[in-house]
Amino acid sequence: MKLNPKNRWVQLANHFPWDRCVKIYTRHFSNTGRSTINPRIVIGSLIIKHKLNLSDEETVQLISENPYMQFFLGLDEFYAEPLFAPSLFVEWRKKLGNDTFNEFSDILSRICYGDKMTKGEKTEVPKNKGKIKLDASVADQNIAYPTDLTLLNKAREKTEGIIDILYDHVRDQIKVKPRTYRKVARKKYLAESKKKQVNKKSLRSAIRYHLNCLDRNIRSINEMLDMLQENPLPHKKMRDFWVIQTLNDQQREMYDNKINRCDDRIVNISQPYVRPILRGKAGKKIEFGTKLGLSLVEGIAKAETLSWDAYNESADLIPHVESYKKLHGYYPELVQVDKIYGTNKNRKWCRERNIRMTVVQKGKQPEQTQYEKRKQRKEFNERNEVEGKIGQAKQSYGMNNIKAKLSKTSQSWIGLIIFVTNHLGFRFPSVCDHIFPFPLH
Repeated sequence: MKLNPKNRWVQLANHFPWDRCVKIYTRHFSNTGRSTINPRIVIGSLIIKHKLNLSDEETVQLISENPYMQFFLGLDEFYAEPLFAPSLFVEWRKKLGNDTFNEFSDILSRICYGDKMTKGEKTEVPKNKGKIKLDASVADQNIAYPTDLTLLNKAREKTEGIIDILYDHVRDQIKVKPRTYRKVARKKYLAESKKKQVNKKSLRSAIRYHLNCLDRNIRSINEMLDMLQENPLPHKKMRDFWVIQTLNDQQREMYDNKINRCDDRIVNISQPYVRPILRGKAGKKIEFGTKLGLSLVEGIAKAETLSWDAYNESADLIPHVESYKKLHGYYPELVQVDKIYGTNKNRKWCRERNIRMTVVQKGKQPEQTQYEKRKQRKEFNERNEVEGKIGQAKQSYGMNNIKAKLSKTSQSWIGLIIFVTNHLGFRFPSVCDHIFPFPLH
């Protein structure tokens, strides 16, 4: 087939460092057993999926229809049939974590700026060079906005389903099916949830009713399980039951003490690892997802920290700078951060290594010339680049709507999105010569 050499997929295929990424990829998979899919097809398919923000099924279908994408994946001829099953994306995300995609980004850094990095061991300490920009954000999980009443209603419905399953196995031992009052509970939930304005008194009454229903259902389930020698529930149902019991204890504690928070609060039954993270942003006070610490060096971003629990991002500074030194061989000259990173510990640590920070000095401010003021303001404003990188990842590549269902796969999803944002030459072919000056087959 005569393919257009200026096509974006053809250009990226000719310049992408396949061999180096494949070496990293193969460390996560065994060479024994059935023949595996070509690693280039795996890596390329993941890039296509997140670059175009597609679902797993749409990615497989689009690859089977597009010869340019198949050329990008390294195929010698066009295949009209799907190359693999969409479910394999889940297995790949389980194997490949965020650290793998950070290593891919390090490869891009070495290609673009390898001449600036220190090679070999030197006796003298190298001078500080370069800049690193740091910021934190939250990758929102694709879950419904959680409210106490909605969570309790969902838990009640799941326990009622478990009761229906167990009753079929103990029908001979008990004459009457355990009462659930599901129709009354459903009516109370709908009456409260459809109100345009929240009435605290009626809401508290509805929560109390659902808590009592949940207590009764949990007690009935435990009694029926005690009657059986083997547990007939599938693992997923049993896992939901364990999560529901913890959720019930948390909601009961908040109801009794009239508080709105608790430790390790569950906001989704199917994804109990997701936590509410208070950000205080305009229009979005609380976010639900992974909190990540992002570093940006010469346009290449990496997520060094991924945490489901809220934490103070000032703790990210030292690990990020040490990672910079490990890759480049020297410390940065300047760390561009906002004032939350200016803790006493970080200030002292940077001072001992002659690293400057874009935070205001403590105590009496020294007199500065107009040139020094402009330089300080310019260095701080340059930090906006990392904000733009976060916005690009969220708006263009869906980092504000992570659709993976597992903790491991969600973090792989985030790491891959950040890696894809580093392909500047992918969308703008004229930039490709600057990013990848020579082909790497």
